[in-house]
Amino acid sequence: MTFLRRTCCALLCLASLPAFALSEQSQQALQALQTRWAQINYQLPEAQREAAFGKLSEQAQLALDNEPQAPELLIWRGIILSTYAGAKGGLGALGLAKQAKASLEQALEQDPRALSGSAYTSLGSLYYQVPGWPIGFGDDEKAEVQLKQALSINPDGIDPNYFYGDFLYRAKRYEEAKLALEKALQAPPRPNRASADQGRREEIAKLLGQVNAALD
Repeated sequence: MTFLRRTCCALLCLASLPAFALSEQSQQALQALQTRWAQINYQLPEAQREAAFGKLSEQAQLALDNEPQAPELLIWRGIILSTYAGAKGGLGALGLAKQAKASLEQALEQDPRALSGSAYTSLGSLYYQVPGWPIGFGDDEKAEVQLKQALSINPDGIDPNYFYGDFLYRAKRYEEAKLALEKALQAPPRPNRASADQGRREEIAKLLGQVNAALD
């Protein structure tokens, strides 16, 4: 059972480093996490990703231990745990997904607008990918609420538009999905995120092809 594998393995390349609040050490740690995440997710062979994301999750926890109230680090811990769950697959991934959810919810309590509202995007993507009750906490209605909240904060962002497009595609709302994905492709490049942007655009193009095929 690999219910988290496809898109959780793509979670989430986020907008930018924080403009303030984090210490210099934590900013450097955050950038290192982002860079390594993109390397693992887009360059490493799939068979090697589970172990690599496991190690990266440990690094994220160490960074968070140094600044436990930092929403940016909480968000990235959630992202890394989510992608680790996707690489792991099976029922064992559900525990990691629950940890990711808790980290993202804590980030929202600290600052819902941190990293351009990325906690909403990440949490929304978990809600539509994880199985619902009685297996997991998945909930499509909650997913759409979270994703729309992310878009209200960052309407032109590549990630909120991509994940909303993916959500709409899975819901067979193809016309809406196409609009969201086309907008995602128009998103401006993000500082220090060239590799992540390239990988995400390739995912968008692939999904957009599936949407167009469904519309034909």
